[in-house]
Amino acid sequence: MERAQLDSLVEKVLSRLRAGDAPARPEPLAGRPEKPRGVYKTVSDAVGAARQAQLTLVALPLEKRREIIANIRRRCAEDVLTLAKMAVEETGLGRVDDKVKKNLLVIHRTPGPEILEPIAYTGDDGLTLIERAPYGVIAAITPTTNPTETIICNGIGMVSGGNTVVFNTHPSAKGVSAYVIDLINRASMEVGGPENIMTCIATPTIESANELLRFPGIRLNVVTGGPAVVKAALASNKKAICGGPGNPPVVVDDTADIDQAARGIIAGASFDNNIICCDEKEVFVVEKVADKLLDTMDRAGAVRLRNHQITRLMKLVLTPDGEHVNSKWVGKNASQYLKEIDVPFQGDPRLITCEVPFDHPFVQHELLMPIMGVVRVKDVHEGIDMAIRAEHGFGHTASMYSKNIDSLHRMARAANVSIFVKNAPNFAGLGFGGEGYTSFTIASPTGEGLTTARNFTRERRCTLAGHFRIV
Repeated sequence: MERAQLDSLVEKVLSRLRAGDAPARPEPLAGRPEKPRGVYKTVSDAVGAARQAQLTLVALPLEKRREIIANIRRRCAEDVLTLAKMAVEETGLGRVDDKVKKNLLVIHRTPGPEILEPIAYTGDDGLTLIERAPYGVIAAITPTTNPTETIICNGIGMVSGGNTVVFNTHPSAKGVSAYVIDLINRASMEVGGPENIMTCIATPTIESANELLRFPGIRLNVVTGGPAVVKAALASNKKAICGGPGNPPVVVDDTADIDQAARGIIAGASFDNNIICCDEKEVFVVEKVADKLLDTMDRAGAVRLRNHQITRLMKLVLTPDGEHVNSKWVGKNASQYLKEIDVPFQGDPRLITCEVPFDHPFVQHELLMPIMGVVRVKDVHEGIDMAIRAEHGFGHTASMYSKNIDSLHRMARAANVSIFVKNAPNFAGLGFGGEGYTSFTIASPTGEGLTTARNFTRERRCTLAGHFRIV
């Protein structure tokens, strides 16, 4: 889908939202049967159902697989408002309008079977063909921050490769996750595909996640989450693709277009209340333009806190020792924090800015909140060095606003991240306002980067010696 088409679709859905024309959600699950398709009580049952579905899927023509993926996209797009509202309602995280945008992004810009093009080598010794083959049943762990987006995105890629998948979803998002898995299975069946191309555990737990990651016969684990679940996947003695944490820094130097930087940082850092791992988390701005940047962000709708206000906000969003994030406050609207600490504001502010030193928790911690720590630096070189340290070696995402090619080049090489964005919000690196496909499993710990169906398949080579060379 082209950018203009996606923008038009987003605007149509959001206009329905503004008009209050969102689908009602009577129990159970928008009128669907009490037992959603693909939802099982035990890991064993979920894997067994997915295994049977996978055998059916790979026996179907490739054109049927393309038809299944197309219908999944269509059905999810039709229900996107429900998905967004349910996710906010169940998890308490983010904004409905931004979740609409995220869901439409993965629905329409996640690569399908078309990315699995074969490679052929011909020469005097004949023909060698390299194709992508399925692993079979894949085990996947999904987060509470992007529950439906991760299921749709991973699901499209995995099924495109001929796999089926069992999800151990986040317990705080099990309802909306079951809803979208039911929706996807029905979309498959509508066009003659198998039921249970995606399954999940009805009551997901840490124990069920560990059981799934170690389940016999599953050859690939795909994990999107924090350090603990990544560690568990890597300890499973199976191939693992892991999307881990991030703490994406932004550097703004003295050659940057400050208006562009201010608007871009606000748009990116406030997107779905900062709960996407690639969202901007802290800013390093050259002293010469620091005041101008902060003033411009104020005029663009950010709310700047000072002194005792920052202290009150710290006490609200961090644990008493200041070492951890208070999960109760993750992903809330900026206005909720401001009300709680008695800071006046107008309208619906998207972002809170706090000028702080480098070692401040608002710089060092991945808050997953629309709160932006801003650090002054003496020059671009200090800014890049501090940004690399604040990223903590996660290798996830970083960005820079500059018109200096040498500085952009140095930052891009030094950051060594999966996504590096120049002069745009970080979500441009997901294909939202930037070129390329999207992914919501950005596998920095294991090195795949933005994952697609190619990562969810294995390479197979077939050689015919001495024949089929026609030139």
